[in-house]
Amino acid sequence: MADPLDPSPAPTTPPIPPPEPIPPNSTPPPDNTPPIVENNGVTTEPTSTGLPSNVAAALACFPLIGGIIFYLLEKRDSFVRFYAMQSIIFGAIWLLFSFLSTILIWILASIPGIGGFLAMLWNFIAALIHLGFFIIMVVAMVKAFSGARWDIPYLGPIARKQVGES
Repeated sequence: MADPLDPSPAPTTPPIPPPEPIPPNSTPPPDNTPPIVENNGVTTEPTSTGLPSNVAAALACFPLIGGIIFYLLEKRDSFVRFYAMQSIIFGAIWLLFSFLSTILIWILASIPGIGGFLAMLWNFIAALIHLGFFIIMVVAMVKAFSGARWDIPYLGPIARKQVGES
């Protein structure tokens, strides 16, 4: 056991030499490895937009506008293109429903007597349908962000055909 009152110096370790500096004009070796493909075609490589595949697909799920933007910008990643096309179709249907619903409300409201009640009733039903559209949009975003390929019923197969998937 060492004596705590012993004045002799503690053993020292030799100093570690600094690492060699990297030459200023060196370039890293080329990376020819293919992108790592995870589940359902989601890659860990950035898309042509510079975003990870799952993030780009989730942003593409914003109906119509997000779908159009990412469908036009993304040329390589089929996962993002699928969600973008599905969003375009879904957004067009949602927009068409909104337009036709508004016309129906005008028609119903113009009926004398009971028209106001019918317009209000349809407005309530349309609000529930809009809530359903919104829930489908949120589910699609969550599925896209988690990397799962999810088909909106009836629309998914149409979107797959449009982007060239089977």
